[in-house]
Amino acid sequence: MAYRPDMTNAGLSPSHPVTVMDELGELRETHIAGERPLTVYVDKCELVTLMTLGGHPELLTVGYLRNQGLIKDIEEIVAVQVDWDIDAVAVVTRHGVADWEAKLGRRTVTTGCGQGTVFGDLMDHLTGVKLPAIEVRQSVVYALLRNLSEYNEVYKKAGAVHGCALCRNDEILMFCEDVGRHNAVDAIAGHMWLNAIEGGDKFFYTTGRLTSEMVIKVAQMGIPVLLSRSGVTQMGLELAQMVGVTMLARAKGRHFLVFTGADRVVLDERPADRAHRRPGALAG
Repeated sequence: MAYRPDMTNAGLSPSHPVTVMDELGELRETHIAGERPLTVYVDKCELVTLMTLGGHPELLTVGYLRNQGLIKDIEEIVAVQVDWDIDAVAVVTRHGVADWEAKLGRRTVTTGCGQGTVFGDLMDHLTGVKLPAIEVRQSVVYALLRNLSEYNEVYKKAGAVHGCALCRNDEILMFCEDVGRHNAVDAIAGHMWLNAIEGGDKFFYTTGRLTSEMVIKVAQMGIPVLLSRSGVTQMGLELAQMVGVTMLARAKGRHFLVFTGADRVVLDERPADRAHRRPGALAG
């Protein structure tokens, strides 16, 4: 069995009912997304405060530590203890964090929502990363998008959240929602790390935009295919080209755009009706 630290199970309800007035002046019940600060302490040293739904605080913490390169070996983590009374999580390590001051000293402000700081040089995280070139079939993309429509539970109730999914072809292995897409990515990274799940045959789906940090995290997780219903940034595109991530964006219904890895995408289920295409629109 894979090693697991001593961990609490302190997940919170991700949404909360409230009474509102609609545009007709009528009262109705709806849901709003939860949002809580979670301050991460490592060996009693304050590291960062993440804004989160609180659904998977332990996985979020473990994945954050991994994706920021602060702890390399899961067995170095002795315990992860969440206490919502003080909005904090205490991480205890076996031997401490090497070069702690140096790692905290280099900070790059990112475009991430829910968390805005990455420690260390972003490019350091891509050193030695080599992703497998796997085939992506159009029919599988369509099937996956249909399956994903059954998720996004908090978004359907309350909005204001992002969702991410770890997938094998059209099978959804884990789905996570949070107020920030990077929180959701980190929670899935924590799940993969704790369960020794390899990423080489997986797809990663996000509702958020594909920024440089999103590409870096997916590459660190060893996942070669990145799919989003949102758009792409320039640096995200450049890094995806550099590490070999196949990137599909604006993916919704039967439409998607391939930004990198077009030679690995097999168009085996082309939409028959293209009469509705806007003049000048890119082929999907």
